[in-house]
Amino acid sequence: MAMNKLLLNLVAPVLMTGVLMSGIQTSIVNAEEVKVERKTKRVPTLRSKVYDQLSRAQSFADAGKQAEAFEVLDSVKSKAGSMNSYEQAMMYNFYGFIHYEAENYEQAIEAFENVVQQQPIPESFEQATLFSLAQLYMMRGKYDQTIAKIEQWEVIQKRLYPSKDIPAKNLVLKAQAMYQKQDYAAASNYINAAVLQIENNDLGFQVDEQWYVLQRAVYFELKQPENVKNVLLKLVKKFEAPKYWLQLAGMYGELGQEQKQLAIMEIAEQKSFVATGSDMFNLAQLYYYHQLPYKAAAIMQKAIDAGKLPEDERNLTFLAQSWNSAKETEKAIPVMLAAAQLSATGELHAQLGQMYLNMDKWQQAIAASQQAIEKGGLRNEGMSHLVIGMAQFNVGQYHEALNQLAKAQEYDGSRGMAQQWSKFVEGERKQYATYASVGS
Repeated sequence: MAMNKLLLNLVAPVLMTGVLMSGIQTSIVNAEEVKVERKTKRVPTLRSKVYDQLSRAQSFADAGKQAEAFEVLDSVKSKAGSMNSYEQAMMYNFYGFIHYEAENYEQAIEAFENVVQQQPIPESFEQATLFSLAQLYMMRGKYDQTIAKIEQWEVIQKRLYPSKDIPAKNLVLKAQAMYQKQDYAAASNYINAAVLQIENNDLGFQVDEQWYVLQRAVYFELKQPENVKNVLLKLVKKFEAPKYWLQLAGMYGELGQEQKQLAIMEIAEQKSFVATGSDMFNLAQLYYYHQLPYKAAAIMQKAIDAGKLPEDERNLTFLAQSWNSAKETEKAIPVMLAAAQLSATGELHAQLGQMYLNMDKWQQAIAASQQAIEKGGLRNEGMSHLVIGMAQFNVGQYHEALNQLAKAQEYDGSRGMAQQWSKFVEGERKQYATYASVGS
């Protein structure tokens, strides 16, 4: 059974160098570590009779026979009184490993805690177990214990290798725990130190993608949008994931850099990263905001045709307005009509009436505006009366036009224009009447 990623580089190396090596009894540490250990404490060895039993347990575990593996370990444990500290630590290490494989995480933690309680044991073994415990506590949401185990690891490290920096992986795990504790300032210190350590190394190592993700999240919680943007620039450059392009565009928008926001979104669209309906709608809004209504309409039409946006009132209204602003009135009319039919108010019929009026389609302007008034819910009913009056004038219905213009004067939003049109229509009506009388 393959080990989960969590312990792959921690518990597994201990097992591989300690028990699974074929041949005679062996210590889990390499020659360099043995020299260091001997400077600090004397560590007993793993005897062959214990090794043989632990190896049997390992074989059962590898074959997926956990019950048999535990049975062997229980037999070894029954003789614990005759075992040295290293042997007992290795036994508990196997218990922890098998419990972990069975997803019995609390039992795995208990077993690994027993490992570090056995003294003396090789400090490299103790460190690996402490780091595994830190990860397990992190999985279980026990963040204070996570930090405590990492710091115990670091105490040993400083004693063994006082000139070495704290490894970046430790700093990241601390940052994760601090983030979960909502101590974002501390989390920022740790994740920044980890990222800087790897970015400044000359060994060719790259910062793990998830480290940047954590760093971005911390900056976001600290309300530092400029730093969020800078991390996203690295994510875009190094990992080329669609979500990072879209998040970067969003951050430029939050920073008020709308031109850069649009530029990033356009690049993302060219890379086919703008794929969801919501993202396409956002891009369309950006185009409209930047006075590019034709592009706004084109992306909206594409999204609707692909079934990524529904043909609901919001989307159809925006599409119609975009076509209309792009002077593509013939395309705007049927879309606005469809949107108006879905609307609970007459507002879209009123807009439709104005569009017909601008196209010199007088009868359609009258009909749409009358529908708007009948449906109700208008922000300014006077404008619909005004449109009807203007259209009726253009078809020679002077009397009816003046009646509508009089109604338009009852509303603040249309009063001024209605008064001007009333004077004009009255003058035209009189002139028409004069020509008519002369002609008769």
